[in-house]
Amino acid sequence: MNNWKKVFAIIWTGQFLSILSSTIVNFAVILWISIETNSAEMLAWAALAALLPQALLGPFSGVLIDRLSRKRVMMLSDGFIAFCTLILAYMFWIGVAQMWHIFIALALRSAGSAFHMPAMQASVPLLAPKEQLTRIAGINQIINSIANIAGPALGALCITIWDIEYVLLLDVAGAALAVTSLFFVYIPDPENTEATISRNVWQEMKEGVMVVLRSRGLSWVFLFSTIVGFFIMPVSIMFPLMTLQHFLGDAFQVSLIEVAWGVGALLGGAVMGAKVYKVNRVIIINFTYITLGVAFLVSGLLPPNGFVVFAILTALGGVAGAVYQSAFVSLVQSIIEPGALGRVFSMFSTLNLIPTLIGLVAIGFFAESLGIIPTFLVCGIIMILTGLVAFTASSAMKIDK
Repeated sequence: MNNWKKVFAIIWTGQFLSILSSTIVNFAVILWISIETNSAEMLAWAALAALLPQALLGPFSGVLIDRLSRKRVMMLSDGFIAFCTLILAYMFWIGVAQMWHIFIALALRSAGSAFHMPAMQASVPLLAPKEQLTRIAGINQIINSIANIAGPALGALCITIWDIEYVLLLDVAGAALAVTSLFFVYIPDPENTEATISRNVWQEMKEGVMVVLRSRGLSWVFLFSTIVGFFIMPVSIMFPLMTLQHFLGDAFQVSLIEVAWGVGALLGGAVMGAKVYKVNRVIIINFTYITLGVAFLVSGLLPPNGFVVFAILTALGGVAGAVYQSAFVSLVQSIIEPGALGRVFSMFSTLNLIPTLIGLVAIGFFAESLGIIPTFLVCGIIMILTGLVAFTASSAMKIDK
């Protein structure tokens, strides 16, 4: 534990470069699809392709993460994501890439992410003292936020000066640097007893579910988070179209909104990473639901000349999103023993993604037929109500006292 800061510094350096390059590429692809199709439905299908494999693979990836070397899992998944991106870049380069090729590439990248992120989150409690988990989650949010600030601006710039195949290569380079950084650190793994090794995959998947269900309070926290996830993801992918259609913006303003969210997330991560707070994290999580809901609701009420207010509300949403992520991840890491964290995080990812996928398809058609504005209004109201109801779950309110 004495060298945990040095280990995290090395890991964070590689991860920052990888996240930054991925953010640049992701935004460039979203912008490319938005400009080429001008369709909310196509953006929804792209998001579906990027999330469905994680939902399907989540329960299985968690078992493997808890059995195998977490460091090796992260390296292999990063390498696989880079390889898929390289193939897509080559297809664009030879001029044969179609929209369905992009969807397949997004799906394969998602399969790699199903292993990488849970392995990283499950490794943190094995590397750092327990009382530092919230700070570390906050610092992770700072890294993501800086990437989210710079990524959209750089993505918009890159897509205007380069062909998309060259933009995609940035992600390959970032993944290579992330894998290289992991060679220089030691990441311990929880000890697997003979009883654990002898169990089959289905038994371990069931055990991962039961770890959460045994805690009534944690089950409520997971439920409310899943409900909010059903609405927040569909709204978030509509941001480019909200800017282009309702506020009559351009590519620069689309990137500006992404930067606004990143600035807000940076502030939220900085607050959570500044020190160790002695506060009930469930209360923090519930307030973030309400804050996000208010930001979406008011955004839907703005007139076409209200772009500046929309940017401010987006930044507020970024603050709430970063605070939620830091509080939620550290709460789970504090309650669940390290040997089961891979399964728990993967299971939560699946439980959170399945309704999100349904919401993406439903709200994608909803936005296509009725418009972007009703989507923001309805989702904002439901998120506010969910946050208020979450305060009434007494067992959840007690788990972090």
